[in-house]
Amino acid sequence: MNIRNLLFFLFISLSSCNRNAITGRSQLSLFKETDLQAQALTQYQSFLGSNKVLTQSTSKDAEMVIRVGQKIARAINTYYASKGLSKELDGYNWEFNLVNSNEINAWCMPGGKVVVYTGLLPVTQNETALAIVLGHEITHAIAHHGNERMSQAAVAQGLQVAGNAVTQNKEDANKLFNNVFAPGAQITFLLPNSRKQEYEADHFGLIFAAMAGYNPSEAISFWKRMSNAGGKKPPEFLATHPSDENRIVQLEKYMPEALIYYKKAESSR
Repeated sequence: MNIRNLLFFLFISLSSCNRNAITGRSQLSLFKETDLQAQALTQYQSFLGSNKVLTQSTSKDAEMVIRVGQKIARAINTYYASKGLSKELDGYNWEFNLVNSNEINAWCMPGGKVVVYTGLLPVTQNETALAIVLGHEITHAIAHHGNERMSQAAVAQGLQVAGNAVTQNKEDANKLFNNVFAPGAQITFLLPNSRKQEYEADHFGLIFAAMAGYNPSEAISFWKRMSNAGGKKPPEFLATHPSDENRIVQLEKYMPEALIYYKKAESSR
C-alpha cells in the first residue's frame, strides 16, 4: 500500500463516521447494518442448533427470560418512538432464549437475537437484575457497538498493513513498528473505546430496564455480585471492560436519571 492508497483508505474511514441517533456519539461504521443482521441471524440459528435451549413450557427460568426480554424490548420501542427514531430499529425481530451452560454470560446480536446462559442466573438472583443485564446487552446491539468494533479493528489492521509496506525494506524500522503499533493501538484506541461502549450500555440499559418497570437501583447490588463472582482481572487500561469499582461509580451517577423513568413507569401502572 503506497502513501496515496493509504491516504485514500484513511479518507474512506473518516468519511464513514456516523452520529449515533441515541447516544449522540460519532461512530465509525464501515459495514451495513442490514448485512450484520443477516450474518447474525445465521450465526444465531447455528448456535441454537448446537446448544441445549430451554423452553418456557418446561422451564420457569426460560419463561422469565422471555417475559423480561419482551418487556425490555417494548420499553426500547417506546423510547425510540418518543424521539421519532423508530426507523432506527428496522430489522429488529426480538427473540430471547435461555441456553443451558455454566458460563456467566448473556449477549444480544444485531437484529435483536438474545441469549442468556443458565450460569448467569445464580448471579442475577432475581428478575430485576436480569432486566439490568438484558438492558445492557441489548443496548450494545441497538447502539451499533459491534459494527463500531469491527470497523475500528479493520482500520487498525489496514494501518498496520500500510506501516509494514512502508518499512518492509528496513528490518529494524519494521520490527520497531510492529512491536509498538499493535499494543499501542490496543491500549490507546481499541480498549478505551470498548470501555466507553460498556459505559453507554450501562447508561441506556438502566433507562430501558427502568422504563420496563424494574428498579434500576438493583444494578449496584448485581455488579457487586458480579465482582465477587469473577476471578483476578487485568488492570483497567489493559481490559475491554471498566473495573468493577469504576463501573459502580458511574452507575451511581446514572441512577438519578434512570429513577425518573422508573417512577414514571410506576405511576402509569
